[in-house]
Amino acid sequence: MQAVTMDPAEEPPSILWGLDPVFSAFARLYVRDILQMTESTQVPGVYFYNLHPIYKVDVLGTVVYKREREDFFCYGVDDGTGVINCLCWKSDLLKEGEDPGKSMGKHSSEAQGGFNPVAELKKLKQAQQNRCRLDIGELLRVRGPVKTSRQQREIMASTYYKVNDPVMAVQIAWMMEVPQLYRECYDKPLQLQPSAMGDSAVSTISKATNLIKGFLKHKSVTRFRPYDVQDLLQPLISSQPQTASEDQEPVAGPSACQQLRQLLKKVLESLQYEGIIYRRVKSQDEVYHVTTQDKDLLLAVKDIIREDSKREKYAEKGCHILHILSAVRQRHSLNVSKAALELVLKSLECNSDIVSTADNHYTMF
Repeated sequence: MQAVTMDPAEEPPSILWGLDPVFSAFARLYVRDILQMTESTQVPGVYFYNLHPIYKVDVLGTVVYKREREDFFCYGVDDGTGVINCLCWKSDLLKEGEDPGKSMGKHSSEAQGGFNPVAELKKLKQAQQNRCRLDIGELLRVRGPVKTSRQQREIMASTYYKVNDPVMAVQIAWMMEVPQLYRECYDKPLQLQPSAMGDSAVSTISKATNLIKGFLKHKSVTRFRPYDVQDLLQPLISSQPQTASEDQEPVAGPSACQQLRQLLKKVLESLQYEGIIYRRVKSQDEVYHVTTQDKDLLLAVKDIIREDSKREKYAEKGCHILHILSAVRQRHSLNVSKAALELVLKSLECNSDIVSTADNHYTMF
């Protein structure tokens, strides 16, 4: 399946996604709709169903295929509308290795009152294995974010377990709840412009964000302070109509200076969320670094990938993005977000400094 991206003109601004309650919930969508959702052009990993921003889902279905690796299971889940691959990471109890009872020592065998911690630990491990090791035909409940890997849509499970449903009570309840969610929520057009903000406020934030983006790009800005770009937004404040209806008393609102500061604050929050800027050190001196123009950050990421790719653990596939992010936060700045790192990796890859060997894995040439 080829990934489909949303038309930027139709996509709602990312700063407003949190106004939709679906964005913060595990959406109970049919597998068919998960596979057909369009991906955001603003933030990779976020998808849209009926303009509802979605990045994590909740699925119940039958296992139709399975694969097991050292660290994870791959289950194909069929809910009757389609089949989706679910990547389910193993817990420590499931990984092969030393019997956990051996490390308990001799004291376990001398337990008082007939309680044997070694036997109880084995029972716990067996119960965990029974819930997480599924066979074809068994019922699986899985929750997690949606990802696109090698042009295939899949679920990276944060929670998964086998559902014991001998009389199909769970499945019947699910089949009754999901259509109701579609009718009352998912199939209703999204309205992200609440009366408190209005169309003009949304348009102003979008214009202001694009204005600052263009300034940073064309001027090749490496770092700046808020007052360096504040004047760029002044025309947007001046052009906002300050009128009241004839039958209303004039109401004292925020001054132009206050409006300007509020608008700038929202724009900076949006740019940080997208990873375009970040604060290397959070102090009273409010300095923002432009992510892809920060040579120190680019050099730190290159050094981490160069050094760790030589290690046996990362020699074959390269360094995973989460490993790189952890190392960058230790060596460079705790305030580097995953979105910012993704922009850095994309820039380095475009310059042929690094290469992606697999989904979210990077190494040096």
